[in-house]
Amino acid sequence: MRGTYPIPRITGIKELILTALGKLKADTVLKGGILVNVDSGEVLENIDIAIKNGRIAYLGDAEHCIGSETKVINLRGRYVAPGFLDAHIHIESSMLTVSQFAKAVLPHGTTTVFADPHEIANVLGMKGVKLMLDEAKNLPLRVFITAPSCVPAAPGLETPGAVLGPEDVEEMLGWEGVIALGEMMDFPGVLNIKDDVIHKIEASHELNMLVEGHDAGLEDRELVAYAAAGISSSHELTTKKDVINRVRLGMYAYLREGSAWLDVHETIKAATEAKLDTRHMCLVTDDREADTLLHKGHIDDVIRRAIEEGVDPVTAIQMATLNPAQHYRLDRHIGSLAPSRLADIVVLDDLTRVKVKMVLVEGRVVAVDGKMVVNIPEYKYPKWSTSTVNIPRELKPEDFKIKPPKPREPAHVRVIVAHEGSVLTTTTVEELKTVDDDTLADPDRDIYKLAVIERHRGTGNIGLGFVKGFGFDIGAVASTIAHDSHHLIVMGTNNMDMAMAANIIRESGGGITTVKDGQILSLIELPIAGLMSNRPFEEVAEKLDRMYQIWRELGCGWRAPFMTLSLLALPVIPEIRLTDMGLVDVVNHRFLDLFVE
Repeated sequence: MRGTYPIPRITGIKELILTALGKLKADTVLKGGILVNVDSGEVLENIDIAIKNGRIAYLGDAEHCIGSETKVINLRGRYVAPGFLDAHIHIESSMLTVSQFAKAVLPHGTTTVFADPHEIANVLGMKGVKLMLDEAKNLPLRVFITAPSCVPAAPGLETPGAVLGPEDVEEMLGWEGVIALGEMMDFPGVLNIKDDVIHKIEASHELNMLVEGHDAGLEDRELVAYAAAGISSSHELTTKKDVINRVRLGMYAYLREGSAWLDVHETIKAATEAKLDTRHMCLVTDDREADTLLHKGHIDDVIRRAIEEGVDPVTAIQMATLNPAQHYRLDRHIGSLAPSRLADIVVLDDLTRVKVKMVLVEGRVVAVDGKMVVNIPEYKYPKWSTSTVNIPRELKPEDFKIKPPKPREPAHVRVIVAHEGSVLTTTTVEELKTVDDDTLADPDRDIYKLAVIERHRGTGNIGLGFVKGFGFDIGAVASTIAHDSHHLIVMGTNNMDMAMAANIIRESGGGITTVKDGQILSLIELPIAGLMSNRPFEEVAEKLDRMYQIWRELGCGWRAPFMTLSLLALPVIPEIRLTDMGLVDVVNHRFLDLFVE
């Protein structure tokens, strides 16, 4: 069946029936649990779960299902819930391979994710998507893929590393493991009836597949028109009103809590204050870095946040189990604990604190007390996936000079304003000093130079601008994670350190570095597509921790500031961004002059 290889077919129906009747004995029985029944919204005490061939055969007193070969696990009154689902995530944002990501999230109760690999697709095209699918095949974590719909994200406003046309997308929709069309970021293309965009959407509908949404800032008739294209969901929601508007249109509202985008506090108010039905609300992470996964967890943490905001624990768990399963039409297999469903089970020591004790996938224990208890084999990435930084020459300090309209006179400059914990930017006009042929950063006012250097085609393009925020006294930070085209982004206070940071990443083949006064303060190598590390997730998390510690010591108190930096080149989220081609007015889909007369 197309798009469902992570879900085994329901086979052995006779065995399930006979096990439920006690005429066959279960493979495993979980004894004496408190069932979190997301189908009925109840918490039921002293419930056994009998498992046969990886699926649930019986719920209740399962003594009659126990034989001499049955493995019995005494839960001693612990809670049992369905395995958690993340309805929208970019695995690459963790900076981990799929295998290392699985090691990080399975102990936190996540058993299924719906991943949009458009980050690696923007670098490696369809080959990158196939890599993710191939690596996911032999993992205990179920990884469904949504076919990247917008590669590049903003045609004409940036130099793409790859281009996936309608025929490419249609081919991906036919691959096993692909379950939907990924987030349709090109909402102007939808509203303007752009042929290639409509082709992709129609191809998805023809195959009876969902189309995932991305509609930052849309309201009123434009939002309704976007939904009229059959787009099923949205994750770019930051307010109660955003959620209300989409749920009322029959869309699924994804309530996001990532590393930097902490939206649950506001978006959950659609349930707690407006009292909307939560059936069309799902808890998601979207983007979570390795250090956040290690220290705070994954979907278990988002469930916790919803409970802290006043949501009933059973309802919060529904929002991360049954709701996404129903949305993706997989609720006959996953999302609840009921007969014939797969035995993807989370055992909890505490319901309101969502404290995970044990995790089972298809009835097999995979994690206990926060540790994996099964082996996940290492995946070998091909050499072509680790040679993706194509900058033909060494960068010079002169490359980062920004020539003012009038030398030695103050210049009035459009500056991107970044905000802590928000995907949105605003714009301001600031007066900056100039020296001969350069306009200077002003770190005393938290104004930094920003550069986006094309790294896929060797064009030599360098987009230059300014950004305000962050609040730290760096020399420069450089990274090949720069959503979505993932060019080399550099932010700094002086040209020397910016050139040094850029060259370090160029020579490393991808990663993130911090430089000050000609010294390397931190370096995280990300050789796979310039996005992911091939090292264990704990090591990546430790390096991120160290980088953030250095940034705090330099004065940046933001939570997960790198995520905010990495989006400064994404010209599909309002209000203003910088690409390798220049400063972009996202709202009006056009380039802006950097200087204001």
